[in-house]
Amino acid sequence: TCGAKGRVYQRKGNGMVREVFTESNIKKLPGYMGVAHVRYPTAGTSSNSESQPFYVNSPYGIVLAHNGNLTNSEELAKYLDNTAHRHINTDSDSELMLNIFAHYLTTFDKRRINEQDVFRAVREVNRRIRGAFACTLMITGFGIIGIRDPYGIRPLVYGTREA
Repeated sequence: TCGAKGRVYQRKGNGMVREVFTESNIKKLPGYMGVAHVRYPTAGTSSNSESQPFYVNSPYGIVLAHNGNLTNSEELAKYLDNTAHRHINTDSDSELMLNIFAHYLTTFDKRRINEQDVFRAVREVNRRIRGAFACTLMITGFGIIGIRDPYGIRPLVYGTREA
């Protein structure tokens, strides 16, 4: 979730949803927006380090939850290492996708981004990434966006609730 002053709060873990997200620890997550994910591993491992959502603090603080498979993961990892100079810590496609998006937002060199910047970054993500995917991104101080592959193969759900 994203709370006051853009601080990101997380609750992550392996196991059944009812075990990881009890009513008491959900109530402890402050904030006005959030991203959740239920993962069954198809790529990478089932270690806690690959539990989603993933988070990067630069730029702006971005959280990503992703479902799908990228077919050009090796190429993306090389690009992030050699060109974007971003560190990848897992074998997860989700971490690659998050860092590709974050890299493109960094290229705008702005203190605050706007809708046009986000859409330009999404276009670059869709241009570079190959595969079937859907993801939800939360940008602190900005909002939540969804991205799907051009064919819409993976489902994407967006929900709201009354405060």
